[in-house]
Amino acid sequence: MGARTTGSSAQPLHALNLIAGQWQLAGSARAGDSINPANGREIGSFAASAAADGRRAIDAARRAFECGGLARDPAQRARLLLRWADRLAGRADLAQLLTLENGKVLAQSRREISSAIARLRQDAGVLLQAAAAGDAGLAAAQPAGVVAILVAWQAPVALLVASLAPALAAGCSAVVKPARQCAQITAAVIGELAALEELPPGVVNLVSETGQEVARELVASHHVDILCFTGLQETGRKMAQAAAPSGKRLLLDLTGKSCSLVFSDIDVQAVARQLAAAALIAAGQHSSAPRRILVHASCFDTVKAALKRALGQVILGAGDRADCGLGPLIDAPALVAAGVRTERALEHCDEVVLHGRRAGGELAGGYFLSPTLVVERDCAGASSIEEVYGPFLSIGQFETDDEATAYANAMRVARSVSVWTGDAARGERLAHALCSDSILINRHDWLATGGAAPCDRIVHPGRQTRSTFADFLATPRH
Repeated sequence: MGARTTGSSAQPLHALNLIAGQWQLAGSARAGDSINPANGREIGSFAASAAADGRRAIDAARRAFECGGLARDPAQRARLLLRWADRLAGRADLAQLLTLENGKVLAQSRREISSAIARLRQDAGVLLQAAAAGDAGLAAAQPAGVVAILVAWQAPVALLVASLAPALAAGCSAVVKPARQCAQITAAVIGELAALEELPPGVVNLVSETGQEVARELVASHHVDILCFTGLQETGRKMAQAAAPSGKRLLLDLTGKSCSLVFSDIDVQAVARQLAAAALIAAGQHSSAPRRILVHASCFDTVKAALKRALGQVILGAGDRADCGLGPLIDAPALVAAGVRTERALEHCDEVVLHGRRAGGELAGGYFLSPTLVVERDCAGASSIEEVYGPFLSIGQFETDDEATAYANAMRVARSVSVWTGDAARGERLAHALCSDSILINRHDWLATGGAAPCDRIVHPGRQTRSTFADFLATPRH
């Protein structure tokens, strides 16, 4: 029942908890509503759990781990990941469910699920390769224990797999707690794993909630060994403080905003179209969506006009509409917050190129906001645009490479920076000068399609941008 949540959008969806191998209601039998952000209508329900449900899930995970779980056989763990990947690949309806619940454009949902499947197969391949090579370290490696995974709604399938795949590869057990806005897709994805006979009961548990009781239980529990969280920096800091007495390991991916540097030695028209598409991933709510675009002064007017044209032509609508380029924000509070912060940011900018507004007509029932594009001449400091989570872009200009680097580094914890240039040496040089989680050359965001030039991706030295198998061992190996 809980494992198979999809179907016709006219049929209510029901996402249950999974504890000790059993799909079940919350202990209180309470349920929360799942809402389609494209029209504000209810599409189903999910278990509205409390702290006691979280404790039962932790206890189930601990028992499964102490009974051996997946720890004994690396090849068994690899086969589990591969079979999970195959089951997900056979569920063409998962992308529709992600779009229905999350609002993403369908092409983005498909790419997110494909990325998750590729990650599962990659982690399985690492295990199989090491086992075939007789890796003594792999045979001796001990899993850390129970892992708590708090799944954010911005990219729920990708973020879930990014933590759960390496945790299972290491032999850990897990408790997954999704954000309420992604309870349905999380239950469906976990359901495909739970259906496998190779998965011992209690190794993977799922608990959803409408509030924060379960999350607080997972953060504070002395029976949880690792906590995985992707989200806002302030939330991460509070979690770190609450988790400190338990001594658990924290794998926190604290999001910032992203920016792009555009030089004149590349097809700037094509770059502008690419950046406009990337900026609208998840309606601009994803941390990797470029928020600030810095352009060489010699091509500033050209890029500004091209961005205005690309953003102005985008079609708003439900994500499953064939020509849709921008879906809704995640929920009503997000729409209100984005609208208020957009208006606040407009008061501080130098020029309003496009003024985004809430959609009316047939889209009035959904949480739609059209794109905003502004000019900011002062690029040297923090900006009010960094508070906006929605389809909002700022464009500024620079004269030199050093100036571009300084402006990008002035952003508060830039999530990623893309550098658009036809000069490979410049791209390499800037990649090592920029202070960001990741540097991308002539591309931006893994969900965006196409590219203006051959692309590469460089992870900034010393910064780790995703969890690995080694992070979930009793003694991490790096």
